[in-house]
Amino acid sequence: MRYIHYLQLVFLILIAPIVAVAQTTDSIPEVFDYSNPKDYEIGGLKVIGADFSDDNAILSIAGLQVGDKVRIPGPEIPKAIKALWKLRLFTNVQIVQEKIIGDVIFLEIIVQERPRLTQYTYRNIKKTYHDDLNEQVNKHILKGGIVTENVKVNAQKEIEKFFIDKGYLDASVNVEEQADSARINAVILVFDLDRGERIKIEDIQITGNEEVKDKPLLKQLKETKEKKRLFASSKFIKKEFDEDKKKLIAYYNKLGYRDARILGDSIWRNADGELVLQLKVKEGNQYYFRDIAWKGNSIYDSQTLTDVLGIKKGDVYNQELLQTRLQFSQDSRDVSSLYMDNGYLFFQVEPIEVAVAEDSIDLELRIFEGPQATIDNVGITGNDRTHEHVVRRELRTLPSEKFSRSDIIRSQREIVNLGYFNPETLNINTPVNPDRGTVDIDYIVEEKPSDQLELSAGWGGASRVIGTLGVAFNNFSLRNILNREAWHPLPQGDGQRLSLRAQTNGDFYQSYNMSFTEPWLGGRKANSFTVAAFYNRFAFGRRNTDDYQSFNIIQGSVSFGTRLKWPDDNFVATTAINIQTLNLNNWGRGLFRSDDGELVSEGSYNNFSIRQTFARSTVNDPIFPRDGSRISLTVQLTPPYSLFNGKDFSDASASEKFRYLEYHKWRFDAEWYTPVAGKLTLKTSAKLGILGYYNSEIGTSPFERFQVGGDGINNQQFGFAGVDIISSRGYEIDDFEANRDRSGGNSATPAFAKYTLELRYPISLNPSSTIYVHSFLQGANVWRELRDINPFDIKRSAGFGVRVFLPMFGVLGFDFGWGFDKALNTDGKRTDFNIVLGFEPE
Repeated sequence: MRYIHYLQLVFLILIAPIVAVAQTTDSIPEVFDYSNPKDYEIGGLKVIGADFSDDNAILSIAGLQVGDKVRIPGPEIPKAIKALWKLRLFTNVQIVQEKIIGDVIFLEIIVQERPRLTQYTYRNIKKTYHDDLNEQVNKHILKGGIVTENVKVNAQKEIEKFFIDKGYLDASVNVEEQADSARINAVILVFDLDRGERIKIEDIQITGNEEVKDKPLLKQLKETKEKKRLFASSKFIKKEFDEDKKKLIAYYNKLGYRDARILGDSIWRNADGELVLQLKVKEGNQYYFRDIAWKGNSIYDSQTLTDVLGIKKGDVYNQELLQTRLQFSQDSRDVSSLYMDNGYLFFQVEPIEVAVAEDSIDLELRIFEGPQATIDNVGITGNDRTHEHVVRRELRTLPSEKFSRSDIIRSQREIVNLGYFNPETLNINTPVNPDRGTVDIDYIVEEKPSDQLELSAGWGGASRVIGTLGVAFNNFSLRNILNREAWHPLPQGDGQRLSLRAQTNGDFYQSYNMSFTEPWLGGRKANSFTVAAFYNRFAFGRRNTDDYQSFNIIQGSVSFGTRLKWPDDNFVATTAINIQTLNLNNWGRGLFRSDDGELVSEGSYNNFSIRQTFARSTVNDPIFPRDGSRISLTVQLTPPYSLFNGKDFSDASASEKFRYLEYHKWRFDAEWYTPVAGKLTLKTSAKLGILGYYNSEIGTSPFERFQVGGDGINNQQFGFAGVDIISSRGYEIDDFEANRDRSGGNSATPAFAKYTLELRYPISLNPSSTIYVHSFLQGANVWRELRDINPFDIKRSAGFGVRVFLPMFGVLGFDFGWGFDKALNTDGKRTDFNIVLGFEPE
C-alpha cells in the first residue's frame, strides 16, 4: 500500500505542469512581458457596449482589422484607444484580449457611451426669452446628441452672454444633468439662471479732451449711455462700446482733429456695484484745408470741380465731408455724380495728402475718368402681376443711352411711387462689361397688395346704421376685361385705377361714386385721363310733409394730366372740367349761407368749373415718405356769368344770385419730408385756401367753401362735395368762432390756413401692414371775411397718434390732441380724440 501512495504522489508531480499549461492556454489571459514584445495576428474583433454607435464605424476609427499584425506590447493598441477617445463619444475605452490560439489573438473593444440628450429646460427664465435662447442654445446642443462637458459649457456661455448683453453683467448659469428614467443612457439638462440685477452705467468719464467739451463727446456714444440721461437705456455691451469709440473718433475727425485717438479705456464697479467707464483721448492738432489741386481731369476743368466740391481754403479739415463731396451725397452734389451722370461709370477719385504743415493740409485729388459706359440691357424681374410695359415706361434708363446714376435713382423712385411693389426689397443690379464699355441694369421688384376693399357698418346720422361697400383696383386692366383667362380675380397689371363705392342707410342717406383713371393715355407719354361721377342724397323727415328736407348732388368730371419738362420733369399739370348740380329742398341744416347770413335752403344750383393744378412731387414712397416733397397749386374757376348778363343782383334772393355759381377758388398745399435720424422722419406741411368772387353784389358762393375742425371724416362720410372738409386735431368745428354764422349755427367759410409739424417713426414697413407712430404740433384757423385773413393768427394744438395702412382697407388710426387755445369742453378738458378710417383726412 505504501508503494501505491508513492506512485500516486509521483504521478501528480509529473502531471501538474501539464495541467497548469492547459489552464493558462485555455482560460487564463496571458500576462505579457513588456521586456519581450511578441507579434500576433488578429484573428477576430468584437465591439462591446456600443448601443447607439455603429460597430463597423468604431472598428474603422480604431484602425484595426482581422488579419492585421500587431505587436503586444506595441504602438497599435494605444493608437487605436487614442483614436476612439478623440471622438468624445465615450466615457471609457478598453481593448482586451478575448483569447489567444498560438500566435493568433482575438480582441474585444469595450466602450462606455456618453449619455444622449432627450430634452433641456430652463429654470428662473421668463418664457418670453425662451424662443431667443433656444436659437442660441441649439447652435451647440442637438436633441438625441451626445452630451459632453464642452457642449454644456458652450450652451452655458451662450445663455450668460444673452443676459449680459441685456445689461445683467453678473448673470450666471448652472447646468444640471438629470437622468431620464424613460430612456436608457439618456439625460435631461436643466439651465438654472441666476440673473442678478441689471448693471447700469453710473458715470462715463472722458479725460484728455481740452478743446472739445464732454457733452458733445458723450452724445457720440449712441449705445453706451449714462443712466442719468432721459429716455436712455443704460447698459454696457462690449461690442457696442467698441463701435461707439469709433464714432467718437469720427466726430473728432469731422472737427478737423485728424490725429485724434483713444489712448485707452478703463471699466470698474463703484461701491454700489454700478459701472464707471473712463476714456482717455488724445486730441492732437486741429487741421484746415489749404491748397486743393486736381490731377488727371480732362472732361471738366478744375474750377468746375472745385465748385462742385464746395470746400475752400481755410475750411476745417473734415474727412467725412470730403468723401461725401467726392463720392456720394444725398443731394447728388458730388464729383462722382457729376461724372457718372455723364456716363463715366468707371470714374475714380483718390484724395492724397501731399503736405501737412502745422495746422494745414494740402490735397491732391487724383482722378481716373475712364471711358463712358453705355447701357446695354435693361431687365425687370419679379413683376408677377404687373405687366412689364407698366414698369418699363417709368424708367429713365434706356438701352444704348449713356449710363447715368441720377437716372437710376429717379427710376427707382418712379417704380416705388407706382404703389405696386415693396420699396424695402427693391433691388438694382448693374453688372459691368469693361471690355465692351457697357453696363446692364436689372430692376428686381417684389409685388405687394395694392387693391383696397372697404366693407363697414357704423352708427351715423339720424340714429341709423350706415353701411359702406367700396373697392379700389389700383392696378386694373381694362383691355383684358373680356379675357376670361386674365381674371385673377379681376383683370390686372396695366396700371389703371378703377374705384367703385356705395354708402347708404336707407332713405336718410345715399352715396354712389365711381372713377376710372388711365395714367398713360395712348401708351407713349405720361398723359393721364380720368373720368368720374357721383350721386349723393341726404334727407330728413317724411316725404310729402312740411318738415321734409333733402339735399342732392350730381356731378361728373373729366380731367387730363400731363408731365411737364420745365422747370423739371417732376412737375405735372392737370386740367379738369366739372359739371355739378345741387338741389336743395327745405334744407335747414345751416351749412350753406351767403355773406349776408341768408340761409340757402331751396332751389337748384349749377356749378360748372375748370380746375387747373400744377403739382411737383419728389417723394420716395407714397405710403411712408422719408424724403422729398409734394407741392401743388390749384385754381378753380367758373365763368363770370353776372359780368355778361348785366343784371342787378343787389336785391336778388340767394336762389337767383347763385343759380349759376360763380367764383375763383385757390388752394396751396405743400408737404416736406426730412430724415432726422435713421427712420425717424419730420413732416412739415402747410395748407391754404381762399374762395373769391367776381361780383360784389353777389358775394362769395355759399358752396365750395371750407370747414375746419374735427377729424375730417364724420362730415365727409356723407360726401358733401359742396364743402372742403379740413381736419384740425385738438379742435372741433364749434371751437372756431368764424365757423359760427350770425344765427349761431355752423357754416363753411371762404378762407382757411393750416400748418403742421409731425415727427414720424415706423414700427413696421411691411407692405401688408405699414404702421407708424407720430407726434405733432399743429395750428389752424378760418376767416369769414377775406380782409380778416391773418395766416399767423392760428389755434395751436399738440398731440400724438398712430397710423396703420392695410392694403385692403386703407388707413386706420387715431389722434389725441391738446388744444392750447381751446375753450374747456363739457368734461372740463381741452383735449380731443379723433378717429381715422379708410383714408388720411386733409
